[in-house]
This record gives sequence, C-alpha cells and structure tokens, in this order.
Amino acid sequence: MNLFFRTQFTFRKMDDTTKQKTGSSRREVSIKKQKRIFKIIVIGDSNVGKTCLTFRFCGGLFPMKTEATIGVDFRERIVEIEGEELKLQLWDTAGQERFRKSMVQHYYRNVHAVVFVYDVTKIVSFESLSHWIEECDQYQLTTTIPRVIVGNKCDCTDSISVNTNMAQKFADLHNMPLFETSAKDDSEADHVEAIFMTIAHKLKNSKPMMSPLLHKQGTLDGTVSQSSGVISVGKSHAREAKKSNSVDENELWCAC
Repeated sequence: MNLFFRTQFTFRKMDDTTKQKTGSSRREVSIKKQKRIFKIIVIGDSNVGKTCLTFRFCGGLFPMKTEATIGVDFRERIVEIEGEELKLQLWDTAGQERFRKSMVQHYYRNVHAVVFVYDVTKIVSFESLSHWIEECDQYQLTTTIPRVIVGNKCDCTDSISVNTNMAQKFADLHNMPLFETSAKDDSEADHVEAIFMTIAHKLKNSKPMMSPLLHKQGTLDGTVSQSSGVISVGKSHAREAKKSNSVDENELWCAC
C-alpha cells in the first residue's frame, strides 16, 4: 500500500511540473506575440495633405476624394524592423482650431513621434510651423522624441513658394530633419514610405532623429549651419515594411 501511495504521489508531482512548464511556455509564446505600439501624430495647417500622407503610407494609395478632418482621424500599419513587428498608429488631427480645441489634451497624450507638415505651395502653412512646434513644446513633446518636418505637394512644381533652402534653414534651427515629397505622385510613394520607416527605425532603437551636437552647431553663433542638407529618402526602407490591417489582441503599449 505504501508503495502505491508513493507512486501515485510521484505521478502527481510529475504532472504538476509538466503543467508548470506548459504554462511557462504559453506565457513565453504570448510575450513573443505582443507588439510594441507607437503613436505618431501628424500636425500642420488645414489642407497641407496630412490625411493624404497617412493614407498613402497605411493604404498605399492616394485618396481621390478627401474631406476636412473633424476631430481626429486614425490609421495604423504593422511594419517589420530588424525582425520585430511594430504597430505604427498615425493620428491625423484637424488643422482648424474650432475642430480640434476639445481634442488637444487627448491628442498629445502618450506620443512617441511628431510629423510637422506644410504645403510647399503655401508660405502661410510654412510660417505656421512655429506655432505647431510651440504647441508640442507646451506638452513636453520636445527633441527627446523623433520629430521631422515634411514639405508636401512637391509635385506642384509651378506653384512652389517655399524653396528647399528656406525650409532647410528652419529645420536646422529647430534641430529636425527635412523631408520633401508628394503624397499624390505615385513616383514619390517610396519617399513617403521612407519617411515613416525612418521614424520607425528610430523608435525601435529609442534614438532621436538628430544629434544634439548638430543643434549646437546651428545656433551657437546665431546663424544656421548648412552642413546637414535635406534628408535623402531613398527606397531602401520600403522593402522592410509589411502591410497588415489585422488587429492583434496581444499588444503592448511602448512607454519609451
């Protein structure tokens, strides 16, 4: 009888150990499935093409019909960076104050990166960038997180009122890289892709977009350095993206 009870106890002990190992394995698999989520806000005046940029990156197309964003528009895409899947959430807010007033605090919460957009054919939208940068600074969205400036609608070559040199001086002054592209032109699609993929790389590795040293070089003597140049947005990042509209319940908010 004693032998029987001892054998039964041994089997139970082995069974409990097996369950513990199985549970541990399931937890490990669950952790591997979790994706880090990064919130990227896209801001700028009305009609600069914020919605079209996010639509081009997340949907791969240029929307033929768009209406003024009321409140906040939201799109997302899963990309693969160095073997890790990241979910990029692009928040597009209304440029008009009357549409965004009640949403400001929610919009600027838990932000990981900022994209400032202006229309290269409208000097007023470029001049408004200072206002948008100041607003971000008020909510502590400073250069500690990736921030970029995007000049959109470069396909309108006959109507350009903000030249590259002018925009680059402003970008250098605020220690941000400058991108120039067109959400409408299909030949520029890889450029739009590269903008957000560059941000994704920085977010994955928790790195700022620009070196602090560059900022010092640009403001030390009250002038702006011309050494940085416009950021080249080649096609190399486009191959690394994986499009997906599926929603995974096992997700993890990134607190970087």
